[in-house]
Amino acid sequence: MKLVVANESHFKYAHIISDTIGESAKVRGTGIAKRTPEYIQKKLQNGNAVIALDGETFAGFCYIEVWGHEKFVANSGLIVHPDYRGQGLAKKIKQRIFDLSRTKFPDAKIFGITTGLAVMKINYELGYKPVTFSELTDDPEFWKGCQTCKNFDILTRTEQKMCLCTGMLHDPNAQPAVKKDNVNSKAFTRLKSIKEQLLLKKKTK
Repeated sequence: MKLVVANESHFKYAHIISDTIGESAKVRGTGIAKRTPEYIQKKLQNGNAVIALDGETFAGFCYIEVWGHEKFVANSGLIVHPDYRGQGLAKKIKQRIFDLSRTKFPDAKIFGITTGLAVMKINYELGYKPVTFSELTDDPEFWKGCQTCKNFDILTRTEQKMCLCTGMLHDPNAQPAVKKDNVNSKAFTRLKSIKEQLLLKKKTK
């Protein structure tokens, strides 16, 4: 398995990356914003993506988005092909894209929003902490990216203050660093449950 910084030579994988993200949204039944092959190619072209390859076979992907004049960096679009799940590949990809973000944008705050408990745990181990959306970028273009998510109406209804996704932030200047051996998965599970009960209940009224 190779984890490499993507470039134009990986354009041939854009469609399968886009399709895998879309299929994952259907299977999980949760909010995952769609990404077109053309959008994926832009990330491959500018060196802001990591791709995992098993020989020539696509295995996983994640990319960087830059916001607020490089004050914020989002690690987005994390996906592992179904044939390679359950092997710890997602964690390796997240670590690689995190390291790339720190190298290219050392002063930027790194953030992500997700409904996935596994991703929350990985982020926590990398030094992220749960935060309110107000602590993330206020760039409207970032939030436009949520328009293809099935839960976008919740984000709109709450005026971008809350959604089923949890915002997580790594501040390179924050002290002290989060201890990696103190992950409380039950806390993340409870947080997700509370948000679903609160926001989905409002949606049905």
